[in-house]
Amino acid sequence: MNKYVFILLCSLGVSCANESDPEADKANFVRIYDSDLYNASFNPIDLQQTTDGGYLFLGSRKLDGSNFSGAYLLKVDALGAFVSEQLMDEGYVAPAGGLLPLNGNYYFFCMSAPSLETQLVEVSPEGTILETYPVGGTYPTAAAVDGNNFILLGYDNVSRETVVSIVNETGSVLQATGYGIGAGETVEEPIINHFLRTGRQFPFQVGRTSGGQYFFNGFYNYTFSLVFTDLGAGGLGVVQGQQDDGGLSQVVQLTGGTYAAARFNFGDNYFLPNATLGTSGITSSTDLGGFPVPELVKNAPVRILPSKINDKDVVLYASNTKSGQIGIYVYDRSNGEFLGSKYLGFSNPFEVNSMINTTDEGMAIGATTYVTGRFPRITLFKLSAKELSSIF
Repeated sequence: MNKYVFILLCSLGVSCANESDPEADKANFVRIYDSDLYNASFNPIDLQQTTDGGYLFLGSRKLDGSNFSGAYLLKVDALGAFVSEQLMDEGYVAPAGGLLPLNGNYYFFCMSAPSLETQLVEVSPEGTILETYPVGGTYPTAAAVDGNNFILLGYDNVSRETVVSIVNETGSVLQATGYGIGAGETVEEPIINHFLRTGRQFPFQVGRTSGGQYFFNGFYNYTFSLVFTDLGAGGLGVVQGQQDDGGLSQVVQLTGGTYAAARFNFGDNYFLPNATLGTSGITSSTDLGGFPVPELVKNAPVRILPSKINDKDVVLYASNTKSGQIGIYVYDRSNGEFLGSKYLGFSNPFEVNSMINTTDEGMAIGATTYVTGRFPRITLFKLSAKELSSIF
C-alpha cells in the first residue's frame, strides 16, 4: 500500500483549519492527496459523500503493463483526511463513471483483462471491495441508478453498436438494446482512443427521464448524439452532434421537457441552463444555441448540478478554464438567468471531474491537479453553503 499524505491548501476564500470551530473545518477546505510513488498517476472519476460524513472516490490509475487504466478507491473522512485506499487487481481495468449508490453500498463498472468483459464491482462505504459480478459485453462507458437496477451504456466492438443495458445488482442483464454507430474503422476509432486515453475523452452519459424514457449520450449513426429511446421498437429522438466534433457535454432534466445542458462544437463551449430538447424526431445540437463560454478549454468537460443556495433553486455548472482554474457558474433554475461565478485554483492547474451536493447544504468537487506539472493527483474541494451564497 502506498504511503499517502494529504496537503491542505487555503486560498480563494476556502478557509484553513480552525481549532475553535470543528464544524467550520468540515465546511471549507481543499485537500490534495499525494503519494510517495512519485511517478504514479491517479485521476478521480466520481465522488460520493458517505453516511459518516466522509467521502469515497472512484478513480483510475496508470498501469505499467496495460494500455488501459486500473481501478482505484480512496476513502477520506469528513475533514478530508486520508483513511484508506484500494488498488484493485490489475486484471480489472477501465473503470467507468460513476460511483453508484444502491441499498447502502456503492457500485461501479469496469472490464476484466484480457477478455475485456464488463464487470460490476460492489464496494462498502468504507471503500472495501465486497464482490465482483460478471456482466458480459464490452467497453462500458457510463452508468446510472434506475430504481433497484442500473442502466449501463457500453460499446460492442463486434457488432459495432452502442448498447444500453438494464443490469441488476448482481450483474444479470435484464434487457439490452443496440444502436449502430455506422460502418468503417474511422467511426470506431474515437471510441477506442477514448478507452486507451490516447484521444479525446468523450462525455458519455446514460439515464432515464422522469417520464420513463431512456436516453444516452454516445455514438449513433456516425455521430456523437443524444438519443432518447424506449429500448424497444418505438421511434427515437435524436439530437445530432457534428460527427465527433460536436454534441452535448452533459444534460440534466429539470422538469418535464426542460433541461440544463451544455454543448461543444469544434472546440467552442456553450451553456444552456434552461433548454427544451426534442425527445422525438431528429434535431441538431447546433440549433440549440446557448451562452458561449470562451474562457473554457476546447471541448471542455462540464458538470451540471441542480442545487439550492439560500433557499433559492439554482443550477451549478463547473468546467475547466484556459487559466488552469475550475470555473463555477450559477444560474437561476426557473428561468436560466446568470447569477454569478467563482473560480477555484491557485498555483497548480486544476481540472473538474465530479460535483455533488453535501449534507450540510454545501458542495464537494472532485478534481485533478498535477505534481510538478506532470503527475495527476486527486483533489477534493469542499465549499460551504455560506461560501456558495457569496457568489450572488
